Amino acid sequence: MNKMDEIILAAPRSDVFQNEMLTFQGVNSEDERIVNIMAQIEAHFFEIRRGDAEEDPRFKQPIPYVVIRRDDEVFVYERLAGGGESRLHNKLSLGFGGHMNPMEGAASFSEVLKQNTDRELAEELYIREEDKQNIVTLGLINDDENDVGKVHIGILSALQLASAAQVEVKEKDQIAGRWMKLSELKEENVYQRLEAWSQFVADILQ
Repeated sequence: MNKMDEIILAAPRSDVFQNEMLTFQGVNSEDERIVNIMAQIEAHFFEIRRGDAEEDPRFKQPIPYVVIRRDDEVFVYERLAGGGESRLHNKLSLGFGGHMNPMEGAASFSEVLKQNTDRELAEELYIREEDKQNIVTLGLINDDENDVGKVHIGILSALQLASAAQVEVKEKDQIAGRWMKLSELKEENVYQRLEAWSQFVADILQ
């Protein structure tokens, strides 16, 4: 199946941001705003063909975006020219995730989100279950200043791993990954290669 024929979840922008009253740019970690926006997504999400949603800024596609942490390091990856989103080739990224698919039998949007997040991580990475310590929500990401960002909203979280944990990417022909110190992310030659969402995330990670 062509990836643009995939059935994904989206919600009307006018509902997600309550007619722009909740709009923000970058990462927002305000508890009340996160709760309000997530409630709007849960109340109004629907199924749509991915190709239709990608070209229509009237809709926001919720994207789980998980940062993998190990002490003072994060796992950074680069999309190679061999695959993935062509608009992000050769950019560095801090977040793993992707479009959300409908999940039959899920009781709530939170359950759909968890199942999609778990599936995305399992598809992209080898991580031992015993190395996973906890996952925490960091906020939401919105970027209306570029074509990719206009049609997506990121649900940002961090997966904390044990100090000796190892992570390996599965699709080595499409992705190259490595650990980097948080301090390295602020270096000009690294920061400028980060895709837009990852720059927002690098600004708030401590």
